[in-house]
Amino acid sequence: MAQEQAYNQTFDYDLVIVGGGIVGATFACALKKSGLRIGLIEAKPQSVAVARRQAYALSLLSGHIFQGIGVWETIQPQIATYRQIRLSDADYPKFVQFHPSDLGTQDLGYVGEHRPLLTSLYEFLADCPTVSWLSPAEVVDVEYQASGVEVTVNVDGTSQHLRSRLVVAADGSRSRIRTAAGIGTKGWKYWQSCVTARIKTEKSHNDTAFERFWESGPMGVLPLAENRCQVVWTAPHAEAHQLKDLDEKEFLELLEYRTGGLLGHLELDSDRIVFPVQLMQSDRYTQHRLALIGDAAHCCHPVGGQGLNMGIRDAAALAQVIQDAHQQGEDIGDERILKRYERWRKHENLVILGFTDFLDRIFSNNWLPIVTLRRLGLWMLRHLYPVKCYALQLMTGFKGRTPQVAQLN
Repeated sequence: MAQEQAYNQTFDYDLVIVGGGIVGATFACALKKSGLRIGLIEAKPQSVAVARRQAYALSLLSGHIFQGIGVWETIQPQIATYRQIRLSDADYPKFVQFHPSDLGTQDLGYVGEHRPLLTSLYEFLADCPTVSWLSPAEVVDVEYQASGVEVTVNVDGTSQHLRSRLVVAADGSRSRIRTAAGIGTKGWKYWQSCVTARIKTEKSHNDTAFERFWESGPMGVLPLAENRCQVVWTAPHAEAHQLKDLDEKEFLELLEYRTGGLLGHLELDSDRIVFPVQLMQSDRYTQHRLALIGDAAHCCHPVGGQGLNMGIRDAAALAQVIQDAHQQGEDIGDERILKRYERWRKHENLVILGFTDFLDRIFSNNWLPIVTLRRLGLWMLRHLYPVKCYALQLMTGFKGRTPQVAQLN
């Protein structure tokens, strides 16, 4: 008892999570039953954090992770399910169609809007006495020490000093925690930006996710409820901004052409938003008393909808490593423990980064030898089942090590 009291006096939390977005909240949810005391720091008020108008592709593995955590029953009724994927190359008449039977599953993936996803995660944490929210709050300083880490936080103009055994950075691609810790990154900014918008469709999307490649960049059309879709349209920077500013009627006419008329007459259901895309991999995912997850650790091109799913797998993997170490009485902030997470996830993420970069470069191209090569690739996906199955497993998250929380059978 005396040792426990001394422990409680030494640390305010076992770990502090910086960033209360989907990845940071998923990580906290995965540790809900661990008994670890968690401080969750979010720069925005919760009402603002959930208000982003965005939708994400969620892989089958991400669904399994949410199910294993115990939040899937709340999330699933609020999101859309797709049971087909249609892959095509510009006006080339032949295309690749993926079906659940190719994978032996009932579905191929999901599309979730930001608000219901994050709200469900926040509600799941609401009754957890071991999770404390600091929101809105700003991290001012982090001091890494031999036996712990001290985080200085500004909450409503007042500085608080929090002592923890570990800091987990889930604060996005421009992570201040990563930068302050001196962790470098490698990668590049693409020559492209993405235009995103929600649309209403005349024809049913038939629970189909469309990925259509043009020489200017790939276009993803993800099915949502009520015959709506989320469009992610990649184009060179100047063209992307022109698409954003284009007259609505002209924009929709061009979009109808780019979708091959498969969805009929289209209507805009949201504003158009433009954001640049980049590939980034941190030199390290961990160091003494620090771990990076999600966009703080890596970023990829949105083709294939892999970015958020990589972060969700990071969260599940790190939670597993930390819980195992905690149960064995190990120091969860020890770099040797955290390296288990880095060895697990860094290589797997690198494969996805390479895969998305390859797709963007080989399809955003009109050079005849490359066009011939990619048409051959589409032929192989149509006719060679092992190639088709491998690509589908990669897209749905089942290539690589599966976190225990996602092992439902």
